[in-house]
Amino acid sequence: MKLIVGFPPGGALDTLARSLAEHLRMSTGDNVIVENRPGAATRVAIDSVKRAPADGRTVLLGSSAPFVLFPLTYRQLDYDIDRDFVPVAHLVDVPTVISTASSSPYQTIEQYQAWVREQPGRGSVGLTNLGGALHFSILALGKATGIPLTPVPYKGGGPLVTDLVGGHVPLATDALASQLGLHKAGKVRILAVSGTERNRALPEVPTLKERGIDAFAYANAWYGAFVPIGTPPKTVAALEKALMAAVQQPQVQAQLQRAGLNPTGLDGASAARKLREEREFWRPIVQASGFKSED
Repeated sequence: MKLIVGFPPGGALDTLARSLAEHLRMSTGDNVIVENRPGAATRVAIDSVKRAPADGRTVLLGSSAPFVLFPLTYRQLDYDIDRDFVPVAHLVDVPTVISTASSSPYQTIEQYQAWVREQPGRGSVGLTNLGGALHFSILALGKATGIPLTPVPYKGGGPLVTDLVGGHVPLATDALASQLGLHKAGKVRILAVSGTERNRALPEVPTLKERGIDAFAYANAWYGAFVPIGTPPKTVAALEKALMAAVQQPQVQAQLQRAGLNPTGLDGASAARKLREEREFWRPIVQASGFKSED
């Protein structure tokens, strides 16, 4: 069995894939390998799985974004989630946060809002890419609060953190995994977490939804498993069962939580429903922005 990942080795999705592969080898006796196929914002990996035999031996481990936001931002795609793939399982949530430098004058998101209203033109928010959920969450946050916010893309989490700590950008949003250590070390201050529930790693930090703002309720990415359309239902059901069981194993959960991931282990029907719900949530926000991806 091949688990296809659209990112280079070492990232959060690669960590998930290798944790699952190790458990599946032990539980099934099969030879399970992780194949990293980065490129074109994971579309290289998606295309390779789309063209693979529909026998359950080639599984895409992918982010929700290419199936939720890409159909809304790309003028043309070579795949369709409903036509080309079967969602097998929702495996983990990828929490995101809003942060600032520890030296910033604001301690809460409300204080930030007051500060930026007094600082015209200082509503820049750093992030690592345009066209993703965090980009549109920033736009939605600006609309909800009546504060013009400008997403500022960086080429990776390292440069983003450097500018954030140095005070060159007043606010940033990124994955919890890239910010948690800095928060604990006192270099950045996490003001809010995304989603609808507080994060177990930061129980003292509120969600924006608690503050009456829905803009980041769907900002969490998630990783799931997908196979080509036409895969026999019995094969899909067996994969679903095996993957859901894998992410419930204590050793796998520990590995994932260390990587800043929240294991979920939901079935394929739940994954498909989430994709539809999120696409409908983002559709009017993306359309209002006028943004189109060009790569």
